[in-house]
Amino acid sequence: MGTWSKSDWRNKPRVQMPEYQDAEALGRVEAQLSKYPPLVFAGEARRLKDQLGAASRGEAFLLQGGDCAESFEQFSADAIRDTFKVMLQMAMVLTFGAKVPVVKVGRMAGQFAKPRSAPMEAVNGVELPSYRGDIINELDFSEAARSPNPDKMLQAYMQSAATLNLLRAFSTGGYADVNEVHRWTLGFTETDEAERFRDMANRISDTLDFIRAAGVTSDRQHALRQVDFYTSHESLLLEYEEALTRIDSTTGKWLAGSGHMIWIGDRTRQPDGAHVEFARGVQNPIGLKCGPSMTSEDLKILMAKLNPDNEAGRLTLIARFGAGKVGEHLPRLIRTVREAGANVLWVCDPMHGNTIKSDSGYKTRPFDAVLREVQEFFAIHRAEGTIPGGVHFEMTGLDVTECVGGVKAVTYEDLSDRYHTACDPRLNASQSLELAFLVAEELTALRETRLAAAG
Repeated sequence: MGTWSKSDWRNKPRVQMPEYQDAEALGRVEAQLSKYPPLVFAGEARRLKDQLGAASRGEAFLLQGGDCAESFEQFSADAIRDTFKVMLQMAMVLTFGAKVPVVKVGRMAGQFAKPRSAPMEAVNGVELPSYRGDIINELDFSEAARSPNPDKMLQAYMQSAATLNLLRAFSTGGYADVNEVHRWTLGFTETDEAERFRDMANRISDTLDFIRAAGVTSDRQHALRQVDFYTSHESLLLEYEEALTRIDSTTGKWLAGSGHMIWIGDRTRQPDGAHVEFARGVQNPIGLKCGPSMTSEDLKILMAKLNPDNEAGRLTLIARFGAGKVGEHLPRLIRTVREAGANVLWVCDPMHGNTIKSDSGYKTRPFDAVLREVQEFFAIHRAEGTIPGGVHFEMTGLDVTECVGGVKAVTYEDLSDRYHTACDPRLNASQSLELAFLVAEELTALRETRLAAAG
């Protein structure tokens, strides 16, 4: 790591970041944030890295999901609870399919900043800065709303702290108790997925009854009463990230205190850029989005920079190509990793490459395309003999109508009914659970193939 410091990124080219007009106000906010406690702790980040390392070996599976961009206006305890509940449901389904632990990582408590395809947006001949997430500016189309405001970082911190507080309570306070698995089915509508989940819940309850009858005491069931739940976000706004970066007193290494896992987006992964420079110096697990423009040479350089010690669990490669394009790009990147002898965790993001614009003007993602990219991801890993270690979804526990399709089909005409996202379309609770069952089928087939190969 050499003499890396948390401000070294300032000497590198920066992209997808706002230009604050009031330098004094920005400095005041950064100074204030630097005095606040970190949101996460080094021991938690190290534990997540160990679990991601297990996923890279096929001994666990990563489920990463949550909002496209968190909102100040839509912030509520119920929304956090509902997304957490759906992720518990999805994780239970995946555990049944894979027969390995599922590592649960939310796009929560920090996923506020968003990269944009253009720095400016024009409406009726008026041009203003693009909306970049609530941590930077506002969605309303006015000069005041679209001007980057550093004070929003303080509000993002407070909301993240409150979200983490509630997530920790849910994770350890009894809500995630597997013995209460039937409670997670409350609020289900009558769909095939709901019925399948209820059947699975009955099987889990029967198994737990047997364990208790066999004399396993509640003390030994401690692991069934709580879960590890981690947070992640794209580390896009580096002034915020730097202000919350701390030295870990145990190891003497830097920790990005804004979230357990941070990732570098497909638009900000320049090998000599500011975002890579920041991420390479912190000990958190790092995600790296890999889109169609990722070259083998860039990937080699990025793996060497972001994981110089080749630690398992340190680097997660998040493939996002789009349905029908996975076969064109993923095999060459898998072979690049193999040639380098690199330890990575391969994860599928089937959302970002499948965004389309409907005739009504709403951005959406067809469920069939999302599923097809997941299936292509698994098929290529089977062909290459490598491990598909996780999935990364933009989803919510709310009953939104943002992605079309699914068994409880959302049509293009339905999009306007409950389209609440501030940025990109998300899977709703029903679609998320349906997708979990379909991914579980892939994991079951993969496990059976491995067992057959083992004789």
